[in-house]
Amino acid sequence: MTDPQTSRNLPSGLPPLEPEAREHQAAVARYLAEQIRQAPGGFLPFDQWMHHTLYAPSLGYYAAGSTKFGGATLGGDFTTAPELTPLFGRTLAAQVAQVLRASGSDSVLEFGAGSGALAASLIPALRDLGIEPKYRIMEVSADLKERQFDRLAPLQADVRWLDALPDGFEGCVIANEVMDAMPVHLFRWQEDGALHELGIVCEDDAFAMAQREAPPQLARALEQRMPAYPGYRSEINLQAEAWIRGMGDWLRRGAALLIDYGFPRHEYYHPQRAEGTLMCHFRHHAHSDPLAYPGLQDITAHVDFTAMADTALEAGLDVMGYTSQARFLLNCGLMAHLPLNGAADGMEQAMALAAVQKLLSEAEMGELFKVLAIARGVEAPLLGFQQGDRRHRL
Repeated sequence: MTDPQTSRNLPSGLPPLEPEAREHQAAVARYLAEQIRQAPGGFLPFDQWMHHTLYAPSLGYYAAGSTKFGGATLGGDFTTAPELTPLFGRTLAAQVAQVLRASGSDSVLEFGAGSGALAASLIPALRDLGIEPKYRIMEVSADLKERQFDRLAPLQADVRWLDALPDGFEGCVIANEVMDAMPVHLFRWQEDGALHELGIVCEDDAFAMAQREAPPQLARALEQRMPAYPGYRSEINLQAEAWIRGMGDWLRRGAALLIDYGFPRHEYYHPQRAEGTLMCHFRHHAHSDPLAYPGLQDITAHVDFTAMADTALEAGLDVMGYTSQARFLLNCGLMAHLPLNGAADGMEQAMALAAVQKLLSEAEMGELFKVLAIARGVEAPLLGFQQGDRRHRL
């Protein structure tokens, strides 16, 4: 089929592709066209489109070897909190240490470790707190595994990469910006109240969005969560719920710290949020077209934290806390890590303050990002939720 870049209108402002990127996109487009051809009725549900564009071996966004993390000057597509400043990991260490001591373990399991920035700051901080962690990483991208290995090797720490979930785990689980990258179902309520699922078809040698009657499983899940809003489009992350449900099987003792952008359900499915939360990122350009540059751009959706908390409870886990990233970091002592003593020069202090401002500001990451803690066998109140716990809003 024709390269979608040349056969459909792209969002304005996106930078042009270099020859190598165009060649990669063409390969991804051929792969996706074949997936659509094999799908029943030539209709590929959106969650499968998102899975293939992000995770297809050697082709998907997270499986191919392009630069994903870092600032615009580094050619990345987005910046995560650990990439922004090591103060994030150093502050998180206080909460991780409390969980490890409460669970009688020194094991940390990080999902989706990205460039390894969080582990690179967290491991030394845990050492400073008297803990030599056994650090385990679950990473689907072979490319990112290599980057993580290179970044973490100088620490000479006990770091290992897992190919499968553990049968049983005791310790602290960390997932920073993981759930938002899990494939979601897209849906739309029709004017007559019928529920439709959105997916992708090939139309006139181009990818196009289409819709069909929602399958029973999707319809049941949504009808339990929200009324029918005619014309309303949004998404539901059943894969993240399945992931948390599985955690109920393998988390024997300890806690999981889930850090991501999102809302409680009453805000997520608010009538005024009629186009959902789906967002795409390409070289620090944010837009809402998931069909543009397949395999080269990130696709994300915000997290329904009510759904995650409910699923945890159904899986036999305890919901230990829910709050904003700003409140969580302040509770964990972020301000004590600022380099404000005489040993820090003016430039270092200014950069640290700017990063902290972004972590805490309501206009930046402080309010949009939330922290949800789910646990088993941990009795003590968690440090990060001592003030400003919002579980009552879930």
